[in-house]
Amino acid sequence: MGIVIPLILISICCLVIWRAGDGFMTASEYVGRNLSDGVRGATINAVASSMPEVFTSLFFLFIMKDAEGFSGGIGTTAGSAIFNSMVIPAVAVLAVIGIGLTKRVRVSKKVMLRDGLSLLIAELIFIVLISGSLLDWYHGLLLMLVYVVYIVYMFWSMDKSQREEMLEESHVSEEDFELSDEVKQKPFIIGLLTLDLERVFIGKNKINDRNAWMLLIAATLSIAAVCYLLVLACEWIGHETYEVPFLGTFHGLGIPVMFVALILASAASSFPDTIISIKDAQRGQYDDAISNALGSNIFDICFALGFPLFIFTLAYGPIPMSQEMVDLSSELRFLLWLLTALVLIIFITGGYIGRLKAAILLVLYLLFVLYVVGRGSGNEFAQMIADWLVSVVRWFSIS
Repeated sequence: MGIVIPLILISICCLVIWRAGDGFMTASEYVGRNLSDGVRGATINAVASSMPEVFTSLFFLFIMKDAEGFSGGIGTTAGSAIFNSMVIPAVAVLAVIGIGLTKRVRVSKKVMLRDGLSLLIAELIFIVLISGSLLDWYHGLLLMLVYVVYIVYMFWSMDKSQREEMLEESHVSEEDFELSDEVKQKPFIIGLLTLDLERVFIGKNKINDRNAWMLLIAATLSIAAVCYLLVLACEWIGHETYEVPFLGTFHGLGIPVMFVALILASAASSFPDTIISIKDAQRGQYDDAISNALGSNIFDICFALGFPLFIFTLAYGPIPMSQEMVDLSSELRFLLWLLTALVLIIFITGGYIGRLKAAILLVLYLLFVLYVVGRGSGNEFAQMIADWLVSVVRWFSIS
Protein backbone atom coordinates (compact mmCIF):
# COMPACT_ATOMS: atom_id res chain seq x y z
CA MET A 1 0.00 0.00 0.00
CA GLY A 2 3.03 2.25 0.59
CA ILE A 3 3.67 3.02 -3.09
CA VAL A 4 0.14 2.31 -4.38
CA ILE A 5 -1.21 5.71 -3.29
CA PRO A 6 1.61 7.69 -5.00
CA LEU A 7 1.29 5.56 -8.15
CA ILE A 8 -2.46 6.21 -8.34
CA LEU A 9 -1.77 9.91 -7.85
CA ILE A 10 0.85 9.87 -10.63
CA SER A 11 -1.62 8.13 -12.98
CA ILE A 12 -4.21 10.84 -12.31
CA CYS A 13 -1.54 13.49 -12.95
CA CYS A 14 -0.79 11.89 -16.35
CA LEU A 15 -4.42 12.18 -17.41
CA VAL A 16 -4.82 15.77 -16.23
CA ILE A 17 -1.53 16.85 -17.85
CA TRP A 18 -2.69 15.27 -21.12
CA ARG A 19 -6.12 16.93 -21.09
CA ALA A 20 -4.88 20.33 -19.91
CA GLY A 21 -1.99 20.10 -22.37
CA ASP A 22 -4.44 19.92 -25.29
CA GLY A 23 -6.08 23.16 -24.15
CA PHE A 24 -2.72 24.83 -23.58
CA MET A 25 -1.56 23.88 -27.08
CA THR A 26 -4.74 25.23 -28.72
CA ALA A 27 -4.58 28.53 -26.83
CA SER A 28 -0.83 29.02 -27.28
CA GLU A 29 -1.03 28.34 -31.02
CA TYR A 30 -3.76 30.98 -31.33
CA VAL A 31 -1.89 33.53 -29.21
CA GLY A 32 1.25 32.98 -31.29
CA ARG A 33 -0.57 32.68 -34.62
CA ASN A 34 1.30 35.61 -36.19
CA LEU A 35 4.75 34.33 -35.31
CA SER A 36 6.79 32.62 -38.00
CA ASP A 37 6.76 28.82 -37.98
CA GLY A 38 10.39 28.58 -36.84
CA VAL A 39 10.02 31.08 -34.02
CA ARG A 40 6.65 29.64 -32.95
CA GLY A 41 8.05 26.10 -32.92
CA ALA A 42 11.06 27.08 -30.84
CA THR A 43 9.08 29.19 -28.37
CA ILE A 44 5.31 28.69 -28.17
CA ASN A 45 5.26 25.00 -29.13
CA ALA A 46 8.29 24.18 -27.00
CA VAL A 47 6.74 25.84 -23.95
CA ALA A 48 3.41 24.13 -24.62
CA SER A 49 4.88 20.63 -24.76
CA SER A 50 7.41 21.15 -21.95
CA MET A 51 5.28 23.08 -19.45
CA PRO A 52 4.96 19.99 -17.17
CA GLU A 53 8.76 19.66 -16.97
CA VAL A 54 9.12 23.36 -16.07
CA PHE A 55 6.57 23.17 -13.25
CA THR A 56 7.85 19.82 -11.97
CA SER A 57 11.44 21.10 -11.74
CA LEU A 58 10.19 24.32 -10.13
CA PHE A 59 8.20 22.49 -7.44
CA PHE A 60 11.00 20.01 -6.72
CA LEU A 61 13.24 22.97 -5.88
CA PHE A 62 10.72 25.06 -3.97
CA ILE A 63 9.25 22.14 -1.98
CA MET A 64 12.50 20.42 -0.99
CA LYS A 65 14.62 23.62 -1.00
CA ASP A 66 17.96 21.81 -1.22
CA ALA A 67 20.33 19.94 -3.51
CA GLU A 68 18.06 16.88 -3.46
CA GLY A 69 15.25 19.04 -4.83
CA PHE A 70 17.55 20.17 -7.65
CA SER A 71 18.47 16.54 -8.29
CA GLY A 72 14.74 15.83 -8.65
CA GLY A 73 14.63 18.53 -11.32
CA ILE A 74 17.66 17.01 -13.06
CA GLY A 75 16.00 13.60 -12.87
CA THR A 76 12.78 14.92 -14.40
CA THR A 77 14.39 16.83 -17.28
CA ALA A 78 17.05 14.21 -18.04
CA GLY A 79 14.57 11.35 -17.74
CA SER A 80 12.14 13.23 -19.96
CA ALA A 81 14.90 13.79 -22.54
CA ILE A 82 15.69 10.06 -22.60
CA PHE A 83 11.97 9.17 -22.79
CA ASN A 84 11.47 11.67 -25.64
CA SER A 85 14.46 10.33 -27.59
CA MET A 86 13.64 6.63 -27.26
CA VAL A 87 10.02 5.91 -26.38
CA ILE A 88 8.20 8.65 -28.31
CA PRO A 89 9.81 7.99 -31.75
CA ALA A 90 9.47 4.22 -31.27
CA VAL A 91 5.81 4.39 -30.26
CA ALA A 92 5.00 6.86 -33.06
CA VAL A 93 6.65 4.64 -35.68
CA LEU A 94 4.98 1.46 -34.40
CA ALA A 95 1.63 3.27 -34.37
CA VAL A 96 1.76 4.12 -38.09
CA ILE A 97 3.17 0.72 -39.02
CA GLY A 98 0.51 -0.99 -36.93
CA ILE A 99 -2.39 0.64 -38.79
CA GLY A 100 -0.81 -0.03 -42.18
CA LEU A 101 0.12 3.53 -43.22
CA THR A 102 3.70 2.54 -44.02
CA LYS A 103 6.22 -0.24 -43.44
CA ARG A 104 8.98 2.08 -42.33
CA VAL A 105 9.37 5.79 -41.69
CA ARG A 106 11.92 7.83 -43.60
CA VAL A 107 13.62 10.60 -41.64
CA SER A 108 15.66 13.54 -42.86
CA LYS A 109 19.34 13.05 -41.99
CA LYS A 110 19.82 16.81 -42.21
CA VAL A 111 17.08 17.45 -39.63
CA MET A 112 18.32 14.64 -37.38
CA LEU A 113 21.91 15.88 -37.50
CA ARG A 114 20.86 19.50 -36.91
CA ASP A 115 18.67 18.73 -33.89
CA GLY A 116 20.77 15.83 -32.61
CA LEU A 117 24.10 17.66 -32.69
CA SER A 118 22.50 20.76 -31.16
CA LEU A 119 21.17 18.57 -28.35
CA LEU A 120 24.57 16.92 -27.78
CA ILE A 121 26.25 20.35 -27.58
CA ALA A 122 23.56 21.59 -25.16
CA GLU A 123 24.05 18.50 -22.98
CA LEU A 124 27.83 18.97 -23.03
CA ILE A 125 27.41 22.58 -21.85
CA PHE A 126 24.99 21.26 -19.23
CA ILE A 127 27.66 18.81 -18.00
CA VAL A 128 30.27 21.57 -17.71
CA LEU A 129 28.00 24.16 -16.06
CA ILE A 130 26.28 21.97 -13.46
CA SER A 131 29.40 20.33 -12.10
CA GLY A 132 30.66 22.25 -9.08
CA SER A 133 29.91 22.10 -5.37
CA LEU A 134 27.77 25.27 -5.48
CA LEU A 135 24.91 26.20 -7.81
CA ASP A 136 24.03 29.88 -8.29
CA TRP A 137 21.74 32.09 -10.38
CA TYR A 138 24.24 32.50 -13.21
CA HIS A 139 24.21 28.74 -13.85
CA GLY A 140 20.49 28.93 -14.58
CA LEU A 141 20.92 32.11 -16.63
CA LEU A 142 23.65 30.56 -18.78
CA LEU A 143 21.51 27.48 -19.44
CA MET A 144 18.65 29.72 -20.62
CA LEU A 145 21.06 31.70 -22.82
CA VAL A 146 22.10 28.46 -24.50
CA TYR A 147 18.48 27.99 -25.56
CA VAL A 148 18.33 31.55 -26.91
CA VAL A 149 21.46 30.85 -28.97
CA TYR A 150 19.78 27.69 -30.30
CA ILE A 151 16.72 29.69 -31.45
CA VAL A 152 18.95 32.24 -33.22
CA TYR A 153 20.93 29.41 -34.83
CA MET A 154 17.72 27.72 -36.03
CA PHE A 155 16.59 30.95 -37.70
CA TRP A 156 19.87 31.92 -39.30
CA SER A 157 20.64 28.38 -40.50
CA MET A 158 17.88 28.88 -43.09
CA ASP A 159 18.85 30.61 -46.29
CA LYS A 160 17.47 34.07 -47.07
CA SER A 161 14.64 32.84 -49.32
CA GLN A 162 13.46 30.35 -46.66
CA ARG A 163 13.37 33.09 -44.00
CA GLU A 164 11.44 35.47 -46.27
CA GLU A 165 8.93 32.76 -47.21
CA MET A 166 8.52 31.76 -43.56
CA LEU A 167 7.85 35.36 -42.50
CA GLU A 168 5.42 35.97 -45.37
CA GLU A 169 3.36 32.87 -44.47
CA SER A 170 3.37 33.52 -40.75
CA HIS A 171 0.26 35.70 -40.55
CA VAL A 172 -2.88 33.71 -39.84
CA SER A 173 -6.34 35.20 -39.58
CA GLU A 174 -8.75 34.37 -36.80
CA GLU A 175 -11.01 32.67 -39.36
CA ASP A 176 -8.27 30.10 -39.98
CA PHE A 177 -8.56 28.94 -36.37
CA GLU A 178 -11.54 26.62 -36.05
CA LEU A 179 -12.13 24.01 -33.37
CA SER A 180 -13.28 20.56 -34.44
CA ASP A 181 -17.00 19.78 -34.66
CA GLU A 182 -16.49 17.14 -31.97
CA VAL A 183 -15.34 19.82 -29.52
CA LYS A 184 -18.13 22.23 -30.48
CA GLN A 185 -20.89 19.62 -30.12
CA LYS A 186 -19.77 18.21 -26.78
CA PRO A 187 -22.10 19.32 -23.93
CA PHE A 188 -20.59 21.78 -21.44
CA ILE A 189 -21.00 19.44 -18.45
CA ILE A 190 -19.26 16.61 -20.35
CA GLY A 191 -16.42 18.96 -21.21
CA LEU A 192 -16.11 19.90 -17.55
CA LEU A 193 -16.13 16.29 -16.32
CA THR A 194 -13.62 15.15 -18.95
CA LEU A 195 -11.37 18.20 -18.45
CA ASP A 196 -11.97 19.31 -22.04
CA LEU A 197 -10.94 22.90 -21.39
CA GLU A 198 -11.51 23.91 -25.02
CA ARG A 199 -15.20 23.03 -24.67
CA VAL A 200 -15.46 24.75 -21.29
CA PHE A 201 -13.90 28.08 -22.31
CA ILE A 202 -14.63 28.26 -26.05
CA GLY A 203 -17.42 25.81 -26.82
CA LYS A 204 -19.50 26.78 -29.85
CA ASN A 205 -18.03 30.29 -29.98
CA LYS A 206 -15.21 31.34 -32.26
CA ILE A 207 -11.83 31.46 -30.61
CA ASN A 208 -10.69 35.03 -29.89
CA ASP A 209 -8.10 36.84 -27.78
CA ARG A 210 -10.30 36.86 -24.68
CA ASN A 211 -11.29 33.19 -24.51
CA ALA A 212 -7.87 32.07 -25.78
CA TRP A 213 -6.14 33.81 -22.86
CA MET A 214 -8.71 32.43 -20.41
CA LEU A 215 -8.07 28.94 -21.79
CA LEU A 216 -4.30 29.48 -21.59
CA ILE A 217 -4.45 30.60 -17.94
CA ALA A 218 -6.81 27.77 -16.91
CA ALA A 219 -4.65 25.15 -18.63
CA THR A 220 -1.48 26.57 -17.04
CA LEU A 221 -3.01 26.53 -13.55
CA SER A 222 -4.29 22.97 -14.08
CA ILE A 223 -0.86 21.74 -15.17
CA ALA A 224 0.81 23.57 -12.28
CA ALA A 225 -1.58 22.03 -9.73
CA VAL A 226 -1.05 18.44 -10.88
CA CYS A 227 2.73 18.93 -11.20
CA TYR A 228 2.73 19.93 -7.52
CA LEU A 229 0.93 16.65 -6.74
CA LEU A 230 3.35 14.78 -9.01
CA VAL A 231 6.32 16.10 -7.04
CA LEU A 232 4.64 15.15 -3.75
CA ALA A 233 4.00 11.61 -5.05
CA CYS A 234 7.66 11.21 -6.10
CA GLU A 235 8.82 12.58 -2.75
CA TRP A 236 6.57 10.08 -0.91
CA ILE A 237 7.98 7.15 -2.89
CA GLY A 238 11.56 8.26 -2.21
CA HIS A 239 11.14 8.63 1.57
CA GLU A 240 11.41 5.83 4.12
CA THR A 241 8.03 6.86 5.52
CA TYR A 242 5.54 9.53 4.54
CA GLU A 243 2.27 10.86 5.86
CA VAL A 244 -0.90 11.38 3.81
CA PRO A 245 -3.46 13.77 5.35
CA PHE A 246 -6.49 11.91 6.76
CA LEU A 247 -5.08 8.51 5.72
CA GLY A 248 -2.10 8.02 8.02
CA THR A 249 1.57 7.06 7.69
CA PHE A 250 2.91 4.77 4.96
CA HIS A 251 6.27 3.29 3.95
CA GLY A 252 8.09 4.47 0.83
CA LEU A 253 11.10 2.92 -0.90
CA GLY A 254 13.76 5.01 0.85
CA ILE A 255 15.73 5.86 -2.32
CA PRO A 256 17.08 9.17 -3.68
CA VAL A 257 14.26 11.20 -5.20
CA MET A 258 16.32 11.66 -8.38
CA PHE A 259 15.84 7.99 -9.26
CA VAL A 260 12.08 8.26 -8.76
CA ALA A 261 11.94 11.41 -10.91
CA LEU A 262 14.05 9.75 -13.62
CA ILE A 263 11.31 7.22 -14.36
CA LEU A 264 7.95 8.32 -12.97
CA ALA A 265 8.02 12.13 -13.06
CA SER A 266 9.68 12.18 -16.48
CA ALA A 267 7.23 9.69 -18.03
CA ALA A 268 4.22 11.54 -16.57
CA SER A 269 5.44 14.92 -17.82
CA SER A 270 6.21 13.49 -21.29
CA PHE A 271 2.78 11.92 -21.74
CA PRO A 272 1.38 14.87 -23.81
CA ASP A 273 4.43 14.74 -26.14
CA THR A 274 3.75 11.05 -26.78
CA ILE A 275 0.15 11.69 -27.82
CA ILE A 276 1.13 14.65 -30.04
CA SER A 277 3.88 12.67 -31.81
CA ILE A 278 1.57 9.71 -32.48
CA LYS A 279 -1.00 12.08 -34.03
CA ASP A 280 1.71 13.76 -36.14
CA ALA A 281 2.95 10.38 -37.39
CA GLN A 282 -0.57 9.19 -38.25
CA ARG A 283 -1.04 12.36 -40.34
CA GLY A 284 2.13 11.50 -42.24
CA GLN A 285 4.24 14.20 -40.55
CA TYR A 286 7.04 11.77 -39.72
CA ASP A 287 9.86 14.30 -39.43
CA ASP A 288 7.76 16.38 -37.02
CA ALA A 289 6.91 13.33 -34.91
CA ILE A 290 10.58 12.41 -34.47
CA SER A 291 12.51 15.69 -34.70
CA ASN A 292 10.10 17.48 -32.34
CA ALA A 293 11.00 14.93 -29.68
CA LEU A 294 14.69 15.83 -30.06
CA GLY A 295 14.05 19.57 -30.34
CA SER A 296 11.95 19.71 -27.18
CA ASN A 297 14.81 18.05 -25.28
CA ILE A 298 16.94 21.15 -25.76
CA PHE A 299 14.20 23.22 -24.12
CA ASP A 300 13.95 20.69 -21.27
CA ILE A 301 17.69 20.65 -20.58
CA CYS A 302 18.30 24.39 -20.95
CA PHE A 303 15.09 26.14 -19.89
CA ALA A 304 12.97 23.68 -17.89
CA LEU A 305 15.95 23.26 -15.54
CA GLY A 306 17.67 26.63 -16.00
CA PHE A 307 14.62 28.78 -15.26
CA PRO A 308 13.69 27.12 -11.90
CA LEU A 309 17.36 27.19 -10.85
CA PHE A 310 17.62 30.89 -11.75
CA ILE A 311 14.43 31.84 -9.85
CA PHE A 312 15.19 29.71 -6.78
CA THR A 313 18.79 30.90 -6.29
CA LEU A 314 17.74 34.54 -6.69
CA ALA A 315 15.16 34.02 -3.93
CA TYR A 316 17.09 31.76 -1.53
CA GLY A 317 20.74 32.04 -2.50
CA PRO A 318 23.20 29.43 -3.84
CA ILE A 319 22.53 25.69 -3.46
CA PRO A 320 25.41 23.75 -1.84
CA MET A 321 26.03 20.33 -3.42
CA SER A 322 27.47 17.47 -1.37
CA GLN A 323 30.06 15.20 -3.01
CA GLU A 324 27.47 12.41 -3.15
CA MET A 325 25.02 14.67 -4.97
CA VAL A 326 27.74 15.90 -7.35
CA ASP A 327 28.59 12.27 -8.19
CA LEU A 328 24.92 11.38 -8.72
CA SER A 329 24.37 14.30 -11.07
CA SER A 330 27.67 13.63 -12.90
CA GLU A 331 26.63 10.02 -13.45
CA LEU A 332 23.27 11.03 -14.84
CA ARG A 333 24.56 13.86 -17.02
CA PHE A 334 27.17 11.68 -18.73
CA LEU A 335 24.72 8.78 -19.14
CA LEU A 336 22.27 11.19 -20.80
CA TRP A 337 24.97 12.33 -23.24
CA LEU A 338 25.96 8.75 -24.13
CA LEU A 339 22.37 7.65 -24.70
CA THR A 340 21.63 10.71 -26.85
CA ALA A 341 24.69 9.98 -29.02
CA LEU A 342 23.60 6.33 -29.38
CA VAL A 343 20.04 7.31 -30.34
CA LEU A 344 21.33 9.81 -32.90
CA ILE A 345 23.46 7.08 -34.53
CA ILE A 346 20.39 4.82 -34.71
CA PHE A 347 18.33 7.62 -36.30
CA ILE A 348 20.80 8.57 -39.04
CA THR A 349 21.95 5.03 -39.93
CA GLY A 350 20.04 3.99 -43.04
CA GLY A 351 17.85 7.10 -43.15
CA TYR A 352 14.72 5.35 -41.92
CA ILE A 353 13.15 3.80 -38.81
CA GLY A 354 11.26 0.50 -39.00
CA ARG A 355 10.05 -2.13 -36.57
CA LEU A 356 13.59 -3.29 -35.74
CA LYS A 357 14.93 0.16 -34.86
CA ALA A 358 11.76 0.97 -32.91
CA ALA A 359 12.19 -2.27 -30.95
CA ILE A 360 15.86 -1.46 -30.29
CA LEU A 361 14.90 1.98 -28.93
CA LEU A 362 12.31 0.43 -26.59
CA VAL A 363 14.80 -2.21 -25.39
CA LEU A 364 17.36 0.53 -24.71
CA TYR A 365 14.81 2.43 -22.63
CA LEU A 366 13.93 -0.77 -20.75
CA LEU A 367 17.63 -1.29 -19.98
CA PHE A 368 17.82 2.31 -18.77
CA VAL A 369 14.84 1.70 -16.46
CA LEU A 370 16.45 -1.50 -15.14
CA TYR A 371 19.67 0.43 -14.50
CA VAL A 372 17.83 3.13 -12.55
CA VAL A 373 15.94 0.50 -10.54
CA GLY A 374 19.25 -1.26 -9.88
CA ARG A 375 20.86 1.97 -8.69
CA GLY A 376 17.93 2.68 -6.42
CA SER A 377 18.03 -0.81 -4.90
CA GLY A 378 21.83 -0.88 -4.47
CA ASN A 379 22.60 -3.50 -7.17
CA GLU A 380 26.37 -4.12 -7.43
CA PHE A 381 26.48 -4.27 -11.24
CA ALA A 382 24.55 -1.00 -11.55
CA GLN A 383 26.91 0.55 -9.00
CA MET A 384 29.92 -0.56 -11.09
CA ILE A 385 28.46 1.20 -14.14
CA ALA A 386 27.76 4.31 -12.03
CA ASP A 387 31.35 4.34 -10.71
CA TRP A 388 32.67 4.13 -14.28
CA LEU A 389 30.45 7.00 -15.44
CA VAL A 390 31.58 9.21 -12.56
CA SER A 391 35.25 8.29 -13.12
CA VAL A 392 35.03 9.33 -16.78
CA VAL A 393 33.55 12.70 -15.83
CA ARG A 394 36.26 13.18 -13.19
CA TRP A 395 38.95 12.25 -15.70
CA PHE A 396 37.81 15.15 -17.86
CA SER A 397 38.01 17.32 -14.71
CA ILE A 398 34.34 18.27 -15.11
CA SER A 399 33.20 17.48 -11.60
